[in-house]
Amino acid sequence: MQLSLHQTVIAIAEAMLAGEPYRDSVAARAASILGAQLPWLSEAADDAVHRFGHRWDDTQPDEVAPFIADLPGFVSSWMSADRPTVIRILRRAPVQRRLPPPLAQIEIPQLAALGDLADWLELSPADLGWLANRWRVGARDGSSPLHHYSYRVCEKRDGRYRLIERPKSLLRAAQHKLLHGLLDRVPPHEAAHGFRKGRNIVSFAAPHVGQPLVIRLDLADFFVSVTEARVHSVFRTLGYTSAVARAMTAMVTNRVPSAQLLAPDLKGKFDWLEQQQFRTRHLPQGASTSPALANLCAFRLDTRLAALARSLNANYTRYADDLAFSGGAQLMSVADRLPVKVAAIAIEEGFAVQPRKTRVMPRGVRQQLAGVVVNQHPNFSRDKFDTLKATLNNCVKHGVASQNRSAHRDFRASLAGHIAHVTMLNSARGAKLKAIFDCIDWSETVGDEHGTSAL
Repeated sequence: MQLSLHQTVIAIAEAMLAGEPYRDSVAARAASILGAQLPWLSEAADDAVHRFGHRWDDTQPDEVAPFIADLPGFVSSWMSADRPTVIRILRRAPVQRRLPPPLAQIEIPQLAALGDLADWLELSPADLGWLANRWRVGARDGSSPLHHYSYRVCEKRDGRYRLIERPKSLLRAAQHKLLHGLLDRVPPHEAAHGFRKGRNIVSFAAPHVGQPLVIRLDLADFFVSVTEARVHSVFRTLGYTSAVARAMTAMVTNRVPSAQLLAPDLKGKFDWLEQQQFRTRHLPQGASTSPALANLCAFRLDTRLAALARSLNANYTRYADDLAFSGGAQLMSVADRLPVKVAAIAIEEGFAVQPRKTRVMPRGVRQQLAGVVVNQHPNFSRDKFDTLKATLNNCVKHGVASQNRSAHRDFRASLAGHIAHVTMLNSARGAKLKAIFDCIDWSETVGDEHGTSAL
């Protein structure tokens, strides 16, 4: 087999790495692909084990190859008339690495190769290749049927827009499998309360109840800030091979085609920076896997912010993109500087704080986190309770259609969800709302599939 110099040293390096890091076996594997035990192979094996033995399983052939090419023995052999000739290729079998010690007790799927991943996802190899092909659709080709997402825009309370990237059925099923079979088993940082079983806005707010000072900050564009590289790093940390990690990453990240951003329903909704973020592979808001992955990718952020809070004898929790700190005298002494410090840490970890949404709330004002008032005990805010109560009363008096102004597709479920939220925080108030809700006549309910709730 006639190969170039680069191809030859890569083939030798691959053979060396295809087994245990012992000098004799490393040299023997290299000799097996060259058809002879050449004198310089022992020196090459010694050098490789010395340099890379401590991380043998993670060492790549292109790391070893330059040292082989620089060995005097190899150079002399390559320059001779009887240069080394590769007669076969030997590559190491893919092996899933062990989990890091803090995660050693969890059980995750063993998926050493792409075939294992396809079998686990119940996909054919062709379908897996289709879903995991990062560049199947051109950046400017937004209308291709080969694209895996559909898009819609929702307006935020601040007048900006949120892009919902909804995966199509085949990809959506694969993402559900990844979520429930893998990601749900990996615990995020203890400070994270969003998108976790057994955690909610009440557990997020509870540590801050009755504190002299509460500080709330907000992360900008939480999901879209999480890049492909960081998602890939999560899967590699879980021990998956490069090929499997790349495939998983491709299935849970997305880049929005430029043509789609220029479509009539999206054009002008996002500024240049937001468009650049969408054009880069990121966690799509609308994929079931994005919340869990965002939590895992924010682990270092949570670790650093929790340490910052401990240094101030304060509390720290996070619910999705909402950050909360609370404490006493020490926190109060740095209240004007803390947001700047948090913003700096966030930037270093790949996120950004929205300064205009930062709130410093002493005990004398209403301290509110994610809609939960925490001055004395977790409670639903009075003004929102009054608004919801008025909506329910008007539904009873004037009919559901009079209140479903945004043509919510399931206005009944929306109202029931709001009542459940109130009940979770204040059972007495929740019971009052439920009594009114039970009096509503739903026989002439109207709605629209594409509407959003006014509440």
